[in-house]
Amino acid sequence: MSRTRMLTDAHWELIEPFMPSSIGKQGRPFRDHRLMVDAIIYRYRTGMAWRDLPEEFGPWQTVWKRHHRWALDGTWDRVVTALLARADAAGLIDWDAAVDSTINRAHQHATNTTRTTGGPSNHKNLGVEPPDHAIGRSRGGLSTKVHQLCDGTGRPMVVLLGPGQGSDSRMFANVLAAVRVPRASSGRPRTTPDTVMADKAYSSRAHRALLRSRGITAVIAEPKDQRANRKRRGARGGRPPAFDTHKYKQRHVVENAFADIKQWRALATRYDKHALTYRAGLLLRVTLIWLHTLGDTP
Repeated sequence: MSRTRMLTDAHWELIEPFMPSSIGKQGRPFRDHRLMVDAIIYRYRTGMAWRDLPEEFGPWQTVWKRHHRWALDGTWDRVVTALLARADAAGLIDWDAAVDSTINRAHQHATNTTRTTGGPSNHKNLGVEPPDHAIGRSRGGLSTKVHQLCDGTGRPMVVLLGPGQGSDSRMFANVLAAVRVPRASSGRPRTTPDTVMADKAYSSRAHRALLRSRGITAVIAEPKDQRANRKRRGARGGRPPAFDTHKYKQRHVVENAFADIKQWRALATRYDKHALTYRAGLLLRVTLIWLHTLGDTP
């Protein structure tokens, strides 16, 4: 493995069966998939422009087109799902999950395209480009918010995008609904963590009721204003929500996961115009994280 090649033979052996056919619609073979994946990784890791890729990867247009094609057809969603199923079968997933979001600044190269803002935008449909391209204006300027659910050890399981000013609370149900890990044996995929840990931004009766209805333990901090309002109402305010202080200390794993993902420069700053291609880069980073996890198992 070199500075330009990140995939080992063992890694490629795990993901190759889930890659698209190496033959195009007109019967012409595609350029080596493995080389293209290494090129895409190199671009996101270094943060360079596509046209500045080293010549050993071939024409940069070919690399970008392959990445765009795989972003549209959900290739990396399928790969991540397959790796999660393999990890779950090996008992490697800690189902005490943590949820949070982070804001990544959008570079001017990502914002020079037409965006429809102010209207409804569906950020839960993973195969459709949202009209605002998941770019909005937050305190730091134009930005994208990355919503993530990771397992109890900080390995991402769900990654969704929204505009920078978007609400964490409104995306919570979508993030939770995206949990889907097929089982090794026959049966329905697992869609419910044992526990969900989240900070005060996710504290609401609706969210606690949603988790309770699905048999998930909520470990969500209660803000001071909600606590004061509940006490002010007396008996009508209801009982205080159950809160495991010891388990809540584990919530930092989701922050560690964001720090890990942002080691790739083109993920820490968004250069991609389209949300689908940017999210595909995030999923590629998630793929590498789970490949390393599975590579450490006998």
